Amino acid sequence: MRLRRLTFNPTVMQKFILVVALLAALVPLSAARAESALDHPLEFKFNAVDGRKVDLAQLRGKVVLIDFWATWCPGCREEMPGVLALYKKYHAQGFEVVGISLDQDKDSLVEYTKTNGMQWPQFFDGQGWDNEISSHFGISEIPAMVLLGKDGKVVRSDGNADLAEEVGKLLKTP
Repeated sequence: MRLRRLTFNPTVMQKFILVVALLAALVPLSAARAESALDHPLEFKFNAVDGRKVDLAQLRGKVVLIDFWATWCPGCREEMPGVLALYKKYHAQGFEVVGISLDQDKDSLVEYTKTNGMQWPQFFDGQGWDNEISSHFGISEIPAMVLLGKDGKVVRSDGNADLAEEVGKLLKTP
């Protein structure tokens, strides 16, 4: 068996050490950031397509569904009647929906929301997948929904299975 002599290449080794150090630093930071996000109320504000000012901090005391969607998304269009029914059933009891549209065509968004009776505010910046809010929260597929309790903290972010039941329970809690 013949042994090869390993040579030390400082440039390659420095890059390797830098990558390992960055990964080691980012993993705990990401975990801490995710844990911190669950410990604190979710916050963002924007001017909706219809001119309303939306501030999640002002919605504390209400149960809020944040719906990431787009008019061109078949799954989103399929889920919309359920979201609309939930809004109609629970809105008077303190349930709000906030739409975050990944559309790039404002006219399509306005027409779709009007035609379908979607009375809740919609965020729109025309950036599609580079949408400011969805990018901030790492949304990589739609439809995506985040449910906030009355304290503004994330209760769930795993779709709409049993969503009506969950909203009903949250509205009954003080």
